[in-house]
Parts: sequence; structure tokens; C-alpha cells
Amino acid sequence: MNLFGLFKKKGKSGLTYSELETWLNEVMQMTIPDDVVAFCFNLYEDANKSWTLELIGAGSFDTTDNDWACDEVFTTRDTPLTWRDDKEWQDVQILTIKMIKEYIEKGKYGKALKERQGLAVGFVDGDLTLL
Repeated sequence: MNLFGLFKKKGKSGLTYSELETWLNEVMQMTIPDDVVAFCFNLYEDANKSWTLELIGAGSFDTTDNDWACDEVFTTRDTPLTWRDDKEWQDVQILTIKMIKEYIEKGKYGKALKERQGLAVGFVDGDLTLL
């Protein structure tokens, strides 16, 4: 069974913490290169109120320059988390940040995400929120 396929069902509405947790648990079991010094959760607004979340690992980190997130050495681009939701992009971002913070505190691999130099969430064409 392809676990990532569970999150690509048409007509699915809203993202739940359980879905994010399951996806992140699978992602964090992948081999993360040793040169990943920071993680960034990239959000994408797709057509028809569809949303995509991917996790990238960056080889550099800089609190004053968001371009560190472009220094990808790891990505889940081929296995993203996707869902439909009628919310506006700002609300999707707020909800996603809230769920990621919850995962960092109580998720199976939360500590592994926090151990790096940086952790951020943001739309790929917008500002990053450092966690």
C-alpha cells in the first residue's frame, strides 16, 4: 500500500493533524543526508483550493536571508502531502504552522526536526516563519 497516495484523494477537504503526523512519520524515516542543517516546510497553493506541503532539508541556514531554504539537499517533492480546503492562503498557513508546532512538541520525530540549526514554514513565494 502506498501511504502517500492516501493524501491525494479527490474531494478530500481540510487537513487534519493525524494526516500530517502520518505523513511526517513516513518522511522522517527516509534517509536524511548528514549535511542537512535546517528544514523548511514549503506550502504551495494549487488550483481549485488544493494545497501542497513538502519538506526540504537545506545545506545552509541564515536567519537574515530566506534564500537558505533554496539550498536543498533533501526534498519530499515526489511524495508531498496534498489536500483540498476552501480556506484562504493566510488561514491555511496559520493552521499548517499550528499543526507543525504540535508535531514538534509531541510527534515521533519532533526532536529530530528541532535538533537542526533552523526550522521554518512558508509559501514558496512568500516569507518564512521560523519555528
